[in-house]
Order: sequence, then C-alpha cells, then structure tokens
Amino acid sequence: MKLVIITVIAEFDKTVKKILKEANVLSYSYRDVKGYRDSTEDAVETNWFGSEMNETESIVFFAFVEKQNIDTLFDLVAKFNSKQETVSHIHTAVLTVEKHN
Repeated sequence: MKLVIITVIAEFDKTVKKILKEANVLSYSYRDVKGYRDSTEDAVETNWFGSEMNETESIVFFAFVEKQNIDTLFDLVAKFNSKQETVSHIHTAVLTVEKHN
C-alpha cells in the first residue's frame, strides 16, 4: 500500500478524478487549498503576473493506492503532463506506508 499525494490547479480537478478512476483508484480524499509560488527569482519577462507572490486556487488529493496501480497512475499523469502547453502540471508524490488498518 502506498500513499499518493497529488496537487493541481483547480482547473484540472475533473482530469485528476478521471485519471484516478482509470488507474483503478476508486477511493480518495481531496481538499481545496491555496497554491503559492514565490517568483522573486524569476526574470521579469518570465513572470507573467508581474508580482512576486502568486497564489492560485489549487486542489490536493490523497489516496491509499495498491502497489500494482502506482505505475498506471504515473503513466497517465505523465501522458497528461506531456501534452500541456501551460506551466501548470499535475504533481504526484508517493509515500510508503509501513502500517495501515
């Protein structure tokens, strides 16, 4: 069993739910959060918003996933991200769960 954490901008909400279903992850939790990015190190021409502190409407998903479904999930996320022309992507992390009930 693995714990998967996914963060996305709010616009990708339905996409992530579809990807989770395709990866056979049928139970998960999610919560609206504020995403934050410190742009002080960016060059002026790459900072589209002209601000040093950028907040976005984001969502974080949590799911306990069987090991055999992890690769499918990551493949689907990679496929989606490879087609994105925007800066935003689906960000996925996996943590090992030592004990669960």
